[in-house]
Parts: sequence; structure tokens; C-alpha cells
Amino acid sequence: MTKLYQIVCLISLCLCTAMASAQYQATQTHSGKPNLQGYWTNASLTKMERDPSYAELGLVIPKDRVEDLTKSHPQVVRQDTDDGQVWKKLPDGADLSRGRGYNAFWVAPGSRFALINGEYRTSMVTHPPNGLIPYSDKGRELRRLNRAKYSGVLSDQVTMGTDGPESRALGERCLIGMGSTGGPPITNVRYNNLYQIVQTDDYIVLHIEMAHDVRIIPITKEHRRAKVKPWFGDSVGYWDEDTLVVETIGLHPLHAERHYVAALSDSALVTERFSRISDLEILYEFQVEDPVYYSESWRGEMIFTASDEPIYEYACHEGNYGLVGILTGARQLEKESQ
Repeated sequence: MTKLYQIVCLISLCLCTAMASAQYQATQTHSGKPNLQGYWTNASLTKMERDPSYAELGLVIPKDRVEDLTKSHPQVVRQDTDDGQVWKKLPDGADLSRGRGYNAFWVAPGSRFALINGEYRTSMVTHPPNGLIPYSDKGRELRRLNRAKYSGVLSDQVTMGTDGPESRALGERCLIGMGSTGGPPITNVRYNNLYQIVQTDDYIVLHIEMAHDVRIIPITKEHRRAKVKPWFGDSVGYWDEDTLVVETIGLHPLHAERHYVAALSDSALVTERFSRISDLEILYEFQVEDPVYYSESWRGEMIFTASDEPIYEYACHEGNYGLVGILTGARQLEKESQ
């Protein structure tokens, strides 16, 4: 990626932030910085990548189509109908093939598309224009292998190991939240989309409901963890006028190759921007630069909306019979094969 392209991308991010916040003056902390503290949610029908069914629309949904597309959205239909499940009657398993391990009571994906700068959006990704993450050949191959670990759909039946819990997915082991809810970059999932921001002059803390994760971001431009790679990387923050800018390098290798959003190599730099644009909204912008797993830099944005609800305690391992069942089943299969 050329220096010119990097400059153009950064200017574009800055212009979007400036336009969104030009008419709003955020409340300030005692040191004069915009106050980002509180509970926030990014639950929305708008997801990281653009669904193929919205390809013809592009990034923005025409206002005369928003209502119909909202009512017909699978998640909205699911909440209205509960997948046709009957109270006290066990499901027949048909919903599992559609990725619905829970009935509608247990999920909270959001009920409307994200409204950003007066536009209803089809994806968080704003560049490339197709709303898709621009994987390189190496990135597509890694993503294929990582997805196979979860689904076992390849011809060689590559799956996650069952020798012990260490071979299972990070979210399944309750180490970090499923689906990159903590980032970077941050995306939303089917439930537990709440965040708490705690702010001091020296630190910004992101407390993430899924799954009890905490990102502690020092206010400095100096990365200080060259020999240590935390789960969420080495994040540092600084203020660009009224916008908090967070730069992250060096994610933990197991986290960096997560399958849900994207892989991040040792060369990756993720830049996030948090701008208070109203009493009820924070504009979240991000840019991912990684010449190993992506063919070009990609970026996106999302809205965090103020929430009256506090974070729910995500006691991940309480009643987590799935992990025990998987490992127990594997031991039984080993006995039967002897």
C-alpha cells in the first residue's frame, strides 16, 4: 500500500468524524476531554460484511425500502415468530441446520439497521465499496482452514481437535468473546452486545459483555509490549481533538487468526476512532492495514447507542456442558475404535 493511499484513507476517516460531530459539543471530563463513559450497545441488523442480498443496494439502503427490508429481515422474523417453536415442546432439530442453536428468547441481535450520518447501512465495511473484507490469497486460505475447524466441511475433514480443551475455540473456552466483540476491530453478534466505557486521564477501559472481556488502553503513543502479545493486542490511545484514536499492533497469535472477522498478521495495524456525536451516540470508525492477509487496506464504521441497561454478568462456564460433552464423546469414540 502506497503512502499516498494511506494518507487518503486517514483524511477520509477524519472528514467523516468532523462532519458527524460538527454540530455537537460533547460533555467534557474535568480535564476537558469528551466524556465517553457509560453503557453502550452496537446491536444492529447491520453486520460487518454486506449480505449478498443487499449487493445491488450498495452501502446505503434507500429510505423507501428500509421498512420492508427491516420487517423481512430473518432476525426480525425470528423475534416475531420464535422460529415457530411451541412453548414446552422440544425443537425437532431442523433449526440447527440454519445455525439456530437457541430460540428467539435467548438472542438480541438488534431490530433495525444502523443509521449513520442519516443513512441506513447494509454493512459496517465502507471500503472496499462492495462491503466485503478484501482477503489476499493467503488470507482466503487461512480463513478457509479456520472455518473448516468449526464446520468440518472440507474433503479432508479438518476439524478442531478433541484431545483437550486447548484445541477448542477461544470463545468456547470462555477466554475471549465470540465473534470479535472486543475487537480490534469491534463487531456485533447475536446477543450480549453491551459495552461499558470507563475513562480517566491516563486510561480508557472497554468492558465488553461478551464474554467478560476488558481492554485497558493507556493514553500514550508509545507501544510498550514488544515481548508480550495480549489477547487484544498492544493498544495505545491518544486524542485527536475530540476523537479518541486507538492504535493496536501485536495481537496474541491464537486471537490474531480468529476465523469470524479476520486474521491479523504481525505486520497488522488496526486504527479505531471513537467520537461522541450526540448525547446518545458514539461514532466508531476503524481501519485495518495488513499486507499479508489482505489485498488492500479496509475500513468501516458503526454506531454505539447509549443504553439504560448495565452489562449482564457473562458467567461463561456456568452450566457449560457443551465442552464437557464434546471431550467426553471423543473419549468414548476412542474406546469404541480400539
